[in-house]
Amino acid sequence: MDEKANDSFELDRSAEGTWRLVLKGKWTRETRPDLTGVLAEIEGASGLRALAFESGGVTAWDSVLLVALEKLHRACQAREIAFDVAGLPDGVQGLLKLAWAVPERAGARRTATRKVFLERFGERTLESGEAVRAMASFLGEVVIGFGNILRGRARYRRSDVMLFIQEAGVEALPIVTLISVLVGTILAFVGSIQLVMFGAEIYVADLVGVGMAVEMGALMTGIIMAGRTGASYAAQLGTMQVNEEIDALQTMGLSAFDFLVLPRVVALIFMMPLLCLYADLMGMLGGAVVGLLYLGLEPVQYYTQTTGAITLSHFAQGLIKASVFGVVIAFCGCMQGMQCGRSAQAVGEATTKAVVQCIIWIVVTDAVLTLIFVQTGF
Repeated sequence: MDEKANDSFELDRSAEGTWRLVLKGKWTRETRPDLTGVLAEIEGASGLRALAFESGGVTAWDSVLLVALEKLHRACQAREIAFDVAGLPDGVQGLLKLAWAVPERAGARRTATRKVFLERFGERTLESGEAVRAMASFLGEVVIGFGNILRGRARYRRSDVMLFIQEAGVEALPIVTLISVLVGTILAFVGSIQLVMFGAEIYVADLVGVGMAVEMGALMTGIIMAGRTGASYAAQLGTMQVNEEIDALQTMGLSAFDFLVLPRVVALIFMMPLLCLYADLMGMLGGAVVGLLYLGLEPVQYYTQTTGAITLSHFAQGLIKASVFGVVIAFCGCMQGMQCGRSAQAVGEATTKAVVQCIIWIVVTDAVLTLIFVQTGF
């Protein structure tokens, strides 16, 4: 008898045209016997007509044995070799017959295929087109919603607007204060490194004041609110989508857009300029701390230099940017929330997309507005 010895099986190839696989021991997840060698022999065998089994020595088995037998069965089917299950335990025979009773549905098995570049490019193009159409549709709803507000036809609760003003305003003051003071401090330190070399440390007040009023106040406030409020809007509306609360509003005849989106958009547009102005003052205060304690400037001197350098035009530029950033944050956060899928994973993805889109569009609009202000001499 020609045998291949193993702890869990022996392959008897003595009979002409028929091999017999003798199973023994435990066939469980703990032992996991490997039949790779047997599969390779079956695929390379010539003259093999049948594969039989003997399982009297099997002491324990679970799904591991079934999986191994199914692999053998597929290999035998591919080479038109008879698969005799008579020697297997009754329970194994019953499960195998049950598995083979219904043919496998075509295409059910996952196959690893790599798409060609043009196919992937086409899919990305179509996805981008869908995203642009969805954005345009949502933008149209925003315009219609504001038109309804101006005509007094928007259906939303005024108390919701006050609640969102509190969330986007008063409750955001601590983080805006911290970041703005630190940004002002950093600007003062960075500027003082060069200005002290020329004995012009007093111009640190100009650098911090103009930098905060024109650029950093609005930009840092926008980024803070994108991560704080934009993500919150996307998560809130996305969760409502998952819980079918938005569907319930529509069933009751209420406009989900007017009821859920408009109060958030109005609140954020209203609060962003105020937060920007507050951030400007906090940033200047941070710069003043550096100027007074680190550079040894006098308080009156620093105040006079700051007020002389800053004009209303500087503040106007920052406030205009902040207002635009408010529209961007509210638009991206609410759009991702309203277009969210119906799963917990979709809520997380919508929140992430909202933050990323907010930051990208804030930077883009900031660059465009800065270019416009420079070219127009505003």
